[in-house]
Amino acid sequence: MTSLNPREIYLDHAATTPMRPAAIAALEESFGVMYGNASGQHGAARRAKNALEEAREQAAELIGADRPHDIVFTSGGTESDNLAIMGAAFASDRRSVVVSSIEHKAVLEPAASLTRSGYSLKIASCDSNGFIHPDAVAQLVDSDTAVVSVMSANNESGSIQPVARIVERLRSLDNTIPIHTDAAQYFVGESLDVAEFGVDLLSLSGHKFGGPTGVGILHVSSSTQIEPVLVGGSQEAGRRPGTSNVAGIVAMVAAMGEVVGNRRGFRGTAGAERDMFERLLLEGDPTVTVTAGNGGRLAHFSHVHIPGVLAETLLIRLDAAGVFAATGSACQSGAVEPSHVLTAMGMSDDVAKECVRFTFGWDTSSGDGVAAARQVLEIVRALR
Repeated sequence: MTSLNPREIYLDHAATTPMRPAAIAALEESFGVMYGNASGQHGAARRAKNALEEAREQAAELIGADRPHDIVFTSGGTESDNLAIMGAAFASDRRSVVVSSIEHKAVLEPAASLTRSGYSLKIASCDSNGFIHPDAVAQLVDSDTAVVSVMSANNESGSIQPVARIVERLRSLDNTIPIHTDAAQYFVGESLDVAEFGVDLLSLSGHKFGGPTGVGILHVSSSTQIEPVLVGGSQEAGRRPGTSNVAGIVAMVAAMGEVVGNRRGFRGTAGAERDMFERLLLEGDPTVTVTAGNGGRLAHFSHVHIPGVLAETLLIRLDAAGVFAATGSACQSGAVEPSHVLTAMGMSDDVAKECVRFTFGWDTSSGDGVAAARQVLEIVRALR
């Protein structure tokens, strides 16, 4: 466990995770030599350009992209999602967008914003465990669909979505529709190959897997057209203008390499702590239920409902005890309304407000799950 305070147990890795050693080393090295603008012509610029393109090649290889040109570097997952949804819609003469009900706001809000420009928005519902069935998406697709987006794994429940089956189902209906997936959470612990997924557009966010904040990736297949959402330059083959954050990109790709090289170890360590945490929690309080516990979910995610205890109150007490968790998406922290993901799963507002997300990470230590569970149980007993 990485912490300035040995009492602290950080269980909010889904919001952001500490930078990995390879990323820190790459960032420190790049800051000293990558000061040139990668769009320039002189020696310093060429060094930056070479580092940028080498990182692009490595990123493409790490996610199974056909060619380096498929990789578009962005400022993070939110920009990648916006560029995927709006960029694909703008490049099409079709006027309908299909997304799932459990998408991150970075997908839902750009999709909703398109309705102000005359697009229609169709939302595929999930089941009570937070899973999207291929037929739920397929029934919304028609000859006017410009883009479809279904995330690879949910950022609150950790539920892994059947993306490859959804793609196969949609291709049988219309193989020209661009299909996007937000894989920001999925990439951390699950093998990811864009060819196996079959998607045209795929988003990643550096700080979710141990890279720096402020950098991300949008994979765009060679057959997919997108229009830029930002304007003002020709960088990233005209798809995303702006001076490249070379040091951040190099560090992010270094983190990607560590992720891919240690997924089995990650699932083993983080998964064991997650499982121990849940086992002790359920033994100590049988009223607790695990969200998406009846289906496939990410090994490091534990989203639980603790009846009779408001999540915000529990989190404040846990924070004081040095255990850091969250109610769900970090982008919704402080929101009064319950999570749209949980309500989409059929939870009442009252139940949704009693749910807490604990997410383990690459630097989770042995015993963190036990210690966290004991703190939760102690606080819950006191509150009741």
